Amino acid sequence: MSSIAHAIPGAPEPAAPSALSRYLREISVGAAYALLLIILAVTHPDFFHARAGANQGEFFSVLVNMSPILIAAIGMTIVIVARHIDISIGSQLAVCSVLAALLAKSGFPMPAVGLMTVLAGAALGAINGGLVAGLGLPSIVVTLATMVIFRESLRWVRQGQFVSDLPHGFQWFGLSQMAGQMVLLMVAAAVFGIFAFGMRFLAAGRTVYAVGSDLEAARLAGVRPRRVVFWVFVLMGALVGVAAILSTVRSAGVDPSVGTGWELTVIAAVVVGGTAISGGRGTPAGTLIGVALLATIGPTMPFLGVPTQWEKAVRGAIILIAVASDGVLRRAD
Repeated sequence: MSSIAHAIPGAPEPAAPSALSRYLREISVGAAYALLLIILAVTHPDFFHARAGANQGEFFSVLVNMSPILIAAIGMTIVIVARHIDISIGSQLAVCSVLAALLAKSGFPMPAVGLMTVLAGAALGAINGGLVAGLGLPSIVVTLATMVIFRESLRWVRQGQFVSDLPHGFQWFGLSQMAGQMVLLMVAAAVFGIFAFGMRFLAAGRTVYAVGSDLEAARLAGVRPRRVVFWVFVLMGALVGVAAILSTVRSAGVDPSVGTGWELTVIAAVVVGGTAISGGRGTPAGTLIGVALLATIGPTMPFLGVPTQWEKAVRGAIILIAVASDGVLRRAD
């Protein structure tokens, strides 16, 4: 709209959207999450404190559990902002997790394990990116196919066998459980900070928004959309590799079926956090709120007296409200 106004002499400049209207979804979801935490703090303060016989409170456990999901969700945010989607991330996580465990069991040090796992994730993402950007295939079709290929290939190789007897230095990075959990939180915070800054202030981040908002306008502005899309998928895979490391170090063995359903969890959190499924709009900050809200719902239900079997229904209602509000906001724009 603004480009049209610039092209017409004397045309009035459209009013710039206020910060409130631009980030209305993020603000509303953040307010809802803050209200939930306030209610818990008033009615059930024990949610935030360690119970008798426990080393940590329920809220701290939520933060630790959501750390790998947050990292994958940041990657998904970038993919959806670019007007694509990746539903193969659960299978990518399984491949990367098993690979990390096998490398550690073979005697590789943890830094090497982490690096090779991230590179493997990037390679899986490059397969998706090459098919989508190089051949122009729909991302949902490509990633649906690779989701099955990655998962079934892993099942054929492992025959359902767990990777067990991992070295001591693998679980929690060889640290105590509390220290390992703090490492998880710090890695997730660092990844979030880097991408929140990059998407907001760096040219690379702005090109992703440009491609997702108006592909032709981005091309006319000198952006190479296919290159951007390819690297978006590579980045998605690399972040899944990071998430795989953070997820697998929490246990003494790795199940090849790990990651099943991750794609739905991650996409739901991203959409709830304000990222438009139609592309061009979304922030890592909104994704953080969406991940936190959905991760907190389940553990809080017993504290609020809600039967746990209602968890999926409540999550579904939250997602439906988020999608409906996105449609309302688009019509308003």
